[in-house]
Amino acid sequence: MAGAAAVVKGVRHRTVVANGVRLHVAEAGPEDGGAPAVLLLHGFPDLWYGWRHQMAALAARGYRAVAPDLRGYGDSEAPTDASAYTVFHIVGDLVALIADLGQPQVFVVGHDWGAIVAWELCLLRPDLVRALVNLSVVYTPRLAQMSPLQAVRAVCGEDHYMCRFQKPGVAEAEAARHDTKYLFKKIFGLRKTAPLILPKDKTFVDSLDSDGLCPAWLSEEDISYYEEKFAKTGFTGGLNYYRCMDLYVCLLRFTLTILISAVSFLLEAINYF
Repeated sequence: MAGAAAVVKGVRHRTVVANGVRLHVAEAGPEDGGAPAVLLLHGFPDLWYGWRHQMAALAARGYRAVAPDLRGYGDSEAPTDASAYTVFHIVGDLVALIADLGQPQVFVVGHDWGAIVAWELCLLRPDLVRALVNLSVVYTPRLAQMSPLQAVRAVCGEDHYMCRFQKPGVAEAEAARHDTKYLFKKIFGLRKTAPLILPKDKTFVDSLDSDGLCPAWLSEEDISYYEEKFAKTGFTGGLNYYRCMDLYVCLLRFTLTILISAVSFLLEAINYF
């Protein structure tokens, strides 16, 4: 592993085939299966690298810290089909990764999109989660009357960044007009906590309330690592998470309908006999 990743002391790297995709996984701490595992899930636009300090702290306390590049990011595989990025797919990746760790349960920590995936992992496979810690994204129950994107539009309007991310190629083209290092300095230097609304005459990057300088908690080497990885994969994989928000809910409703129908059938059959 070249670049800044090579100098992260105590971190080892491997590739795991999970749910049909190759995932790059960074680990720190004990390698034996007996140490409790903590699964660290990054957000957009981030990588396993965003957890490097927490990995060192967890390893020092005897935990096995496990931080994958989620599908579409970094050194993990990035399927070309945009519909391959629903939360069902990502949760499936994590279920397979947990099985590879050889532990019945893991601690889970999520940030941003990682938090969204972590909430859904707990809902779909609570048997695999020992405890959950999430950052920046609270749990939002599904709304029967509207989809996630409809809810965003109703509250924030069509110019909310999630809505502007929907059209394939647009956000990617905006990002391509900027130096990648500058782009990440703008993103990581963001100070405004209000919903990100993009004026129609401005791009996503131009709308960020950031001076484009490297924050004190990041080094130029750190920024170079992000530049290296996103120069290879681009931003499409991460953007596809946003583009699958409504698709996931449709699939989930369909799945729940089938499960409810199956359970009802079984109960009727039991009562009949």
